[in-house]
Amino acid sequence: MIELQVTSVGAPVTGTVVVFYRPDRACFERANRLAAIGPCVVVDNTEGLDGPSAGVLDARIEYVRNGRNLGIATAINQGIDALIRRGCASAMIFDQDSEPSMVLLDALPRSLERELKANPRIALVGPAYEDARLGGVVPFVRFGYFRLRRVAPAGTAPVEVDFLISSGSCINLAVWREMGPMDDALFIDFVDLEWCARARAKGYSVLGLPALRMRHSLGGEPVRIFGRAYPGHSALRHYYMFRNAVALIRRNYLPWSWKSTELVKLPFRLVIYGLFMPQGIEHVRMSLLGLWHGVTGRMGPLSRGPSDGIRARG
Repeated sequence: MIELQVTSVGAPVTGTVVVFYRPDRACFERANRLAAIGPCVVVDNTEGLDGPSAGVLDARIEYVRNGRNLGIATAINQGIDALIRRGCASAMIFDQDSEPSMVLLDALPRSLERELKANPRIALVGPAYEDARLGGVVPFVRFGYFRLRRVAPAGTAPVEVDFLISSGSCINLAVWREMGPMDDALFIDFVDLEWCARARAKGYSVLGLPALRMRHSLGGEPVRIFGRAYPGHSALRHYYMFRNAVALIRRNYLPWSWKSTELVKLPFRLVIYGLFMPQGIEHVRMSLLGLWHGVTGRMGPLSRGPSDGIRARG
């Protein structure tokens, strides 16, 4: 069993993991605020970076420089491994642009601890997030056949959900060894969904906390289609979305409620990318390449290859 670190008053210690990729000064400042509340690990996926200059990051932060983009899954795994070595009982995960309030940072681990007293089989909890570009508070999600079921974050009672985005989630590290780490081969996109689905397949709960909020920007600049805002992504991100969706559809522990929804949405996404995205042909091309690599099992980061120009390496 994992030996859990506790404070002088007996409360389990919660650490934080922040994933960097080409951070700016504001990212360093947000990470420094986290260092004041407990153990903090920053994992930097920026290519060829020598590291922040002295004094930019708080000295209490454990800084992991990868020197290349190893993907969000690997970075989170590195951060959590570091927190486990330091005896933490739970881990809060944040993207570099997430803006958790001090209220949230205090309430998240307390909420997890409280819910574990009633049900020890909880994998993680997380807040509702606010993205003003997408119209405000984003609903929680449950899987449903042929469409996702949106659950409005109302009231104070925790909501059983099928997955939470990684940023803002608070993971129960007591289950980490049984669950295993996040899937490095996915690299980015559906990483959080896959881990939550795996946890639920093993009988663990995933809880949304409707009373808690976090400001978070999902994707790039939104694209408006018939008056509705959708998260915008690069053509490369659409490659990973298509590839990983297909790869996960092939896995037995992903429920058919989710698989059916993705099978319906994939062709519609191609139409939307081609008609409404700038340089739509490139988005369609990369999406189709992702679909092919998902079918053929080519995972890991995408890179240039000598034979077909582009390849995925695992």
